[in-house]
Amino acid sequence: MPIPILMYHQIGDPAPPGSPYRGLTVHPARFRRQMAWLRRFGYRGLSMRDLMPYVRGERQGKVFGITFDDGYRNVHRNALPVLRELGYTATNYFVARQFDGSNVWDADKGVPASPLMTVEEMREWAAAGMEVGSHTLDHVHLPRLEPDEARRQIAVSRHELEAASGQPVTAFCYPYGEYTEDHCRMAREAGYDNATVTRRGLAHATDDPFELKRVLVAGGTSLFSFLRKTLTAYEDKRRRG
Repeated sequence: MPIPILMYHQIGDPAPPGSPYRGLTVHPARFRRQMAWLRRFGYRGLSMRDLMPYVRGERQGKVFGITFDDGYRNVHRNALPVLRELGYTATNYFVARQFDGSNVWDADKGVPASPLMTVEEMREWAAAGMEVGSHTLDHVHLPRLEPDEARRQIAVSRHELEAASGQPVTAFCYPYGEYTEDHCRMAREAGYDNATVTRRGLAHATDDPFELKRVLVAGGTSLFSFLRKTLTAYEDKRRRG
């Protein structure tokens, strides 16, 4: 059965109208409604670590994946309490060398700076049962790098995040959604179990686990559109059954 893996970035107050990438911030009240409605329909939100047995077809259930890119502090403040309240788990893909920093990789695009979690906040995230995933050392464009540097960004980030978090790091996400087959191989060789991309779609058991598609949840996504995107796979399966 295809499974939706939700892709979020920031959970906070959106930047002023006209700001670049404003749509990548979801208001906390909207995020809470989205999570609560899925709970009402009997679905469980899971981290990639918890979701992969379902993606592989080893387990069955009404589940969906929850992922956050970049490790923003407002996710710790606004999303973590909701996830804990509902008994969900989620994966946050951290930029290993930007703890207590900001989204400096967006500065040249005019995107407002937004603080990233500190190491202590990341550890609180992990201690709450959430997953720490990797988004490389420096949020780089992997295809623009020499192979050795790309491999370092992928592999060393895993080791540094494991040392900082005290838990295994098995989930990877390609920054900007940019990657090649070589980068998939590097992620596998580095010891990751799975990797997600920014291409839109559902995850299937037949997919390469290092090219798992996701469902973007933008700030302007209506509740109806959100539920349609998330629940369609299960409703189609039930009708066919």
